[in-house]
Amino acid sequence: MTERPVVTFALCWALGYVYALVYGVGSAGMYFLLGGTSAVALAYTLQAAWRRWASFLGIIAVAAGWFGMYDARNVTQLEASLYEERLVVVSGSIVTPVTVDGDRVSFQAVAQAVEPTEEGDAGGVGTAIHAKGQHLGEQGQGQGQVNGVGDLPTAAPAPPQHQTELAERLQVSIRLQHEEEQAQAREWRRGDRIELVGTLLRPSEARNFGAFDYRRYLYRQHVHWQLSVKGLAKVEVTPPHSEAWGFWRAARWNDAFRDSLGDMVDQLFPAEQGGFMKGMLIGLTDEIDPQQFDAFSKLGLTHIIAISGLNVAIFVGCIVWVLRRMGLSRETYLRVAFLLIPLYIAMTGAAPSIMRAGIMAMIALYAAYRNRLKDGMHLVLITGVLMLVWNPYYLVDVSFQLSFLVTMGIILLVSRVSKLLPIRSVKLREAVSITLVAQFVSFPMTVYYFNQFSLLSFVANLALVPVFSMIVMPIGTIAMLVGFGSISVGGGLAWIVARVNDILFAVVGWSSRLGEFQLIWPTPSPVWMLVYYALLVCVVQLHELQWKQKRISDEPPSPLLETLEELRRKELLHRWNGPLLLPAAWLLFVSLLWNGYSPPEASATQGTVQVLDVGQGDSILIRAYGGDDRTLLVDGGGTVSFRKPGEEWRARKDPYEVGRKVLVPLLKKRGVQRIDELILTHQDADHFGGLQAVLEEVPVTRLLFNGTLKPNADVEKLFRTALEKGTQLVAVQAGDRLKLGPELELHVLYPMPEGDREAVELVSDQNPISVVFLMDLAGTRWLFTGDMGVAQELELLNRWRSIGAGSSGGSGGGLLEQPIDVLKVAHHGSKSSTAEAWLEAWRPRQAVISAGANNVYGHPSPQVVERLVRRGMIVHRTDRQGEVQFEVRDGRIFSRHKLE
Repeated sequence: MTERPVVTFALCWALGYVYALVYGVGSAGMYFLLGGTSAVALAYTLQAAWRRWASFLGIIAVAAGWFGMYDARNVTQLEASLYEERLVVVSGSIVTPVTVDGDRVSFQAVAQAVEPTEEGDAGGVGTAIHAKGQHLGEQGQGQGQVNGVGDLPTAAPAPPQHQTELAERLQVSIRLQHEEEQAQAREWRRGDRIELVGTLLRPSEARNFGAFDYRRYLYRQHVHWQLSVKGLAKVEVTPPHSEAWGFWRAARWNDAFRDSLGDMVDQLFPAEQGGFMKGMLIGLTDEIDPQQFDAFSKLGLTHIIAISGLNVAIFVGCIVWVLRRMGLSRETYLRVAFLLIPLYIAMTGAAPSIMRAGIMAMIALYAAYRNRLKDGMHLVLITGVLMLVWNPYYLVDVSFQLSFLVTMGIILLVSRVSKLLPIRSVKLREAVSITLVAQFVSFPMTVYYFNQFSLLSFVANLALVPVFSMIVMPIGTIAMLVGFGSISVGGGLAWIVARVNDILFAVVGWSSRLGEFQLIWPTPSPVWMLVYYALLVCVVQLHELQWKQKRISDEPPSPLLETLEELRRKELLHRWNGPLLLPAAWLLFVSLLWNGYSPPEASATQGTVQVLDVGQGDSILIRAYGGDDRTLLVDGGGTVSFRKPGEEWRARKDPYEVGRKVLVPLLKKRGVQRIDELILTHQDADHFGGLQAVLEEVPVTRLLFNGTLKPNADVEKLFRTALEKGTQLVAVQAGDRLKLGPELELHVLYPMPEGDREAVELVSDQNPISVVFLMDLAGTRWLFTGDMGVAQELELLNRWRSIGAGSSGGSGGGLLEQPIDVLKVAHHGSKSSTAEAWLEAWRPRQAVISAGANNVYGHPSPQVVERLVRRGMIVHRTDRQGEVQFEVRDGRIFSRHKLE
């Protein structure tokens, strides 16, 4: 505690937050805070050994109490029973930049008044908005502080009857109805007063195990409600009073400044590079091309696009270089750089990574100014503690975690690694050591959050980062600033950067498409990550000891007697540098990596069936264990669009697509490194749409389909991608049997064989020819039915009954002799499927329905659900329960739901 007090304090503070996160403190935070403070005070009356432990526990308790108190204040002021899914009239202020993307406008607002109204009372709604606007126009100026947002431009209005006076932060989403409304929304700014009518909704929870939780994401921004609005007819926005003042005023100026910089980037750079350059130079990431971002992400190069410590270092370096060339004194250019950093942080969006780097740079500049710059690790940890005290939720922010881990790793390990590398060039050795350390330190966090790692990442970072940091970023910044004085000069500089970008983008794009270098990692456990870091430090330490031992042995013997300290040092080196220690450490480290890449499954589990919630669609992940592991994916969901001709303006830059946004991340998180059998039951959008992303991201051995082709451009693209990726296309039909392992067998029951199997027929109506199959999994029976209808159900039953009657109990009839354990109800529970005769024939014990929550089709049909319940079945529904998981152990089926 006395040797490294800052390190000890920061570690204890982080542990206190972790305790509060894992075990919860909540309203007891004050007691933890008081108890911890008392423990620290009491420590000074104890003996040295006890004093240390009392101090540790006291700091941990204080931190846990601080987190608990902070978290306990993060509550909504609106009672769910009164406001949830209600149409309300809201008045307040816009507090974040407004994003207009296609037909969607999004921003956050602090509501100062919320009044429920009746949805059918259009006149009442209009009157309420008019009255509210009139009232706000008559009120005086005022100021208020809300959730750290800052001063609002005007005071909250006095609430009318039934209205709640509050300061509630809302996530507002407006669906535009006309193209002309885009220009109107783009004029809105932070600080504008806004009155609007919309529906209050709770943010959606994660509906699949391990998926992104939007409700938790907004909760950590102090947002508990979403406000959904249709069109601008019920929205009124007015600028703040010209004489009003508050934090919002500076934010408004900053937004305007960033917008002007963004406009200059658009003028100077080609359209395909504009989004990338805005993200790199000023932190405007909304316009980055999604495919371009994915290419950088696969190579571990997203830190180039995101504003981070590298940007701050270049900014400070350029400022200092220019001021020194101007002949200013050391004290002057340090002060100027110190004062400019907050402006740079604000200009680039104030993300956690840029705040960390900016605060660190300011502390370092101040320490240099006072000639007290000694310990970089102390600077990092002081910065981290200050940020965590300001906002404890930073601890669970991925950019905060990666930023601090990589920075601390570089400070602790780069000098040690550098002297171990057999590279003569000092600059090259430093570059290689920094890249190596950054790669190894960030690796566990990278696979934990993104579940992928490229073997080309090290080479890509070593080769490309210097080009971006020494050419693209500085020259691009100069071009952007010079452009305000001379477009021609700025354009000339931008042309140079654009040509370099063309080459770099081509290299990144080509490298990212080399699938054999892309590794998919299952999400590691916290214990695995801790052991990884411990072994990493151990390996580096042993290499350093070996290096020191070699240097001592190479030194000429001293003519003087060795001092006691030198003897002790040699003895320690000899003790901890045995010939087997380093190889053993490397063996353990490599074994740990293999264990993380291919973790062993629990021996009791013979198989799992996971019915994923992909909205209004089907996607089922099946895994069989027991020596010959197999992975099957049945359908992939899909996003159905009903856009009419002439509505191209509604298209968004990064539209929601269930395969890329939901399915692929889930597969990677669960460690699906290859799909052995991809079963496409039929080619409707809600079954095949998500598979395009799957084929692009995950290796697939075989794709089983119904032998037809739907005349659709997206379907053709899907099959073309499968062929390009080396996936074997296999048409299946009734009577096919696939023995996929000792515990897994599929019996295809439908569609019926017709004509030449090799001929691919064009069929628009796919539901009647859905692939239907019976699966035997470790002694359990499952029936998957696609979107078949009642007519196909009866046809199938008649065929297999006739086969059974003609074969004296042969394979056909045997399929119907035993009841099935789980039925995947056809067509999302539509009333056009699942007839009484069908249920009577199969006698399922459980049923699962895959349907979207609040879908427009009304699935599942109440009649179908009642039919299932009447037969005593356990009915699982993704629309109510989210993902449904089944686990097979010893011939028994165990189930769980995400939302229960």
